[in-house]
Amino acid sequence: MVFENKIISREIGDILYATGLTVSTAESCTGGRIGENIMATPGASNYFKGGIISYTNEIKERLLQVSADTLNEKTAVCEEVARQMVLGAINTMKTDFAVSSTGVAGPGGGTPQTPVGTIWIACGSKDNIVTLKLTEDFGRDINIAIATNKALRLFLDFLNENKVGVEMMDNEKNP
Repeated sequence: MVFENKIISREIGDILYATGLTVSTAESCTGGRIGENIMATPGASNYFKGGIISYTNEIKERLLQVSADTLNEKTAVCEEVARQMVLGAINTMKTDFAVSSTGVAGPGGGTPQTPVGTIWIACGSKDNIVTLKLTEDFGRDINIAIATNKALRLFLDFLNENKVGVEMMDNEKNP
């Protein structure tokens, strides 16, 4: 999975580098691993502005502008919070895109409504955010690794499906 993350991160980097677009991260349960994988690609400083590890609701509210009402009504582990984290990272870090994660990696912290292994990931731009819910528990380390991999893959798919950089790359091939 580590090798796959490097390949995905390089593909993300190629697109962002070629377009001059930027990305940031807002991570809770992955603790910075999504950002770590993005910045591990040489040249990442050209497109990765940084990340916020928002492990507590206080940080989600203060730095990422996540709604206190949403946190109180739905908890931090929900699609809406993952979406708000993307928007908060884009606004706070002044980036074109952001990737977020929020969930219960385990081994504790789960509830009957939100069992261990429930992780929401999201990515996108101010105008278009996609999400993915993970629900299986393989133990803390594997849950985090899977969430990191899925978040990177979701973001790469988002870039490709929205044809980010395609025009620019086509112009380079056919001047």
